[in-house]
Amino acid sequence: MSSSSNSNDSGKKGSNPLDAMGAFFSSQVNRRKLVTSEKQALATRLSAGGETFPGSEHRPADRKKWMAELGPEKVRVHQVVWPGTHDSATNKIGIPFVTRPFAQCQSLSVYEQLAAGARVIDVRVQEERRVCHGVLATYSVDVVLADVKRFLGETESEVVILEVRTEFGHEDPPEFDKYLVEQLGEHLVPQDEAVFHKTIAELLPRRLICVWKPRKSPAPKPGEPLWSAGYLKDNWIDTDLPETKFESNIKFLGEQPPVADRRVFFRGGDYRVENTVTPQADNPVLCVKPVTRRIHGYARLFIAEVFAKGLGDKLQVFSTDFIDGDFVDACAGVTKARVDGAA
Repeated sequence: MSSSSNSNDSGKKGSNPLDAMGAFFSSQVNRRKLVTSEKQALATRLSAGGETFPGSEHRPADRKKWMAELGPEKVRVHQVVWPGTHDSATNKIGIPFVTRPFAQCQSLSVYEQLAAGARVIDVRVQEERRVCHGVLATYSVDVVLADVKRFLGETESEVVILEVRTEFGHEDPPEFDKYLVEQLGEHLVPQDEAVFHKTIAELLPRRLICVWKPRKSPAPKPGEPLWSAGYLKDNWIDTDLPETKFESNIKFLGEQPPVADRRVFFRGGDYRVENTVTPQADNPVLCVKPVTRRIHGYARLFIAEVFAKGLGDKLQVFSTDFIDGDFVDACAGVTKARVDGAA
């Protein structure tokens, strides 16, 4: 009788909501400790290693025209370290102060990002040709294309990579490839592996490499105006832990061939070699900005460590949330060092 009673008591205790709540809070405390530990680890690495790398002192006179400053006749496509933005067209997504903080990865418009020096733009679309991030949709993709064309019209030697993909969970916009060509045709650099070893001057007047990544529609073929997904490689790691992401970026980059040997644009880490971390459902901090800030300030440290490990000739596309001038300067600096033969 006593044994049966103890068994029942144990069963009741195991299903006690207070126990489940205690376990939940305990796991949250441990997660916060892990995040703090990894943030401190990156800060320690910065103090010990610094941020010096070939070209680290370079500052473009005008970020809007930083490629032109380096000399279009000297800069080859494979030499460029392309500063990019992640989820580029999310500056007005969602409802301000309600859903926007959970999906906004950039505060500038696409035109403003390009004028600030970004050269790789990442756009997600859904079936109605609206830009989206997950379940949230924002303005029409027409806004993005107008921004890109405006920027190209105001510059002469800046090359832009525009990647447009159908967002996960959505259908491809009907005949979207034809639409992109109609809107951008005069600017498009056709899909051709020879582009990687050409100078910017050899591409002119065409200065837009547009990668179209449909989910179900046929992919662009060699020689066509648009580029296929195979030319912009990913290695997604979904984490909000900054040092974990930092190390993953270095590991994946180390597995790639040098840029001079490639026939594709390589990226690593999150969605390129990307200086970002992403909110996780099991963590109480779900807004993008405070989470990505954990790694945002370590872009120069990343480049410095890449060169220290002998991987400097592998870095190609480097992207970030909430792009800033210092990030652009770092990418432009490495590009200049390569062109000058110093990297």
